[in-house]
Amino acid sequence: MDNSVRDFDGWWDYGDPAGTASRFRARLAEPMPDEAYRLELLTQLARTEGLQRNFAVAHAILDEIESALTEALPVAWVRYHLERGRVLNSAGEGVLARPHFQAAWDGARQVGADSLAVDAAHMVAIVAEPDEQILWNEQAIAYAEASEQPGARNWLGSLYNNLGWTYHDLGQLDKALDLFERAQTHFAERAIPDRLRIARWCVARCLRSIGRLDEALAGQRALETEYAALDEAAGYVYEELGELLLLQGDAQAAAPYFGQAHAILSQDTWLQAQEPERLARLQTLAQS
Repeated sequence: MDNSVRDFDGWWDYGDPAGTASRFRARLAEPMPDEAYRLELLTQLARTEGLQRNFAVAHAILDEIESALTEALPVAWVRYHLERGRVLNSAGEGVLARPHFQAAWDGARQVGADSLAVDAAHMVAIVAEPDEQILWNEQAIAYAEASEQPGARNWLGSLYNNLGWTYHDLGQLDKALDLFERAQTHFAERAIPDRLRIARWCVARCLRSIGRLDEALAGQRALETEYAALDEAAGYVYEELGELLLLQGDAQAAAPYFGQAHAILSQDTWLQAQEPERLARLQTLAQS
């Protein structure tokens, strides 16, 4: 029985699922060390297709995996349920996704795959009703903090962030800010600059909700400068700068930021599908 958890993170660029898919397909064309490796790699390929909203392709890959699973491949079984659930959730089928995430949570704990258990718990939290989200996020955090496996502990920054957004959406802004700051510390200590910038954005966004506009603006201005130095587009930073300037009564200064935000974020297929009103608002405010 193969209980080892392979680390595919180095293959991933979550901002480029198509490029990631090409890497996985190239590896799959090479000789495989064993069937467990092949099936687990296929689960990652299915995930790339789900992120591109190629749901039929993703499910076909997962069907292939399902037909090959045996009791001797428990980690592949866990990964199969994780990725089937993720594809269903991306397609708006959160209710159908949840049993897969809970199966992965149970299966991963049974074989001591702590990082996959934490991943599964955090996905249950994402699809759960609001009154359960806090419970599942806290359960995931407790499991990660208690684990001696680095792969599980590496989840903590994302978990703090997710729970922070749950509290933010409930209007419990002080709790949200504390969690966003814990996420920022997590990524700073591990010197993960791209994740650290996202964490700093979340802190600044929460400061806007609290009403600490000057601090929020300073945070977003700093991020604007850093992204410019990296020659990277920063649609969400531009959106926030527009919102902050608008709140400060400067619609004229805000409009170009809304325009830049719309130009970038309108290319995001997830936002197109899930938040068309948000994109329309950006376009309207850009013309103010």
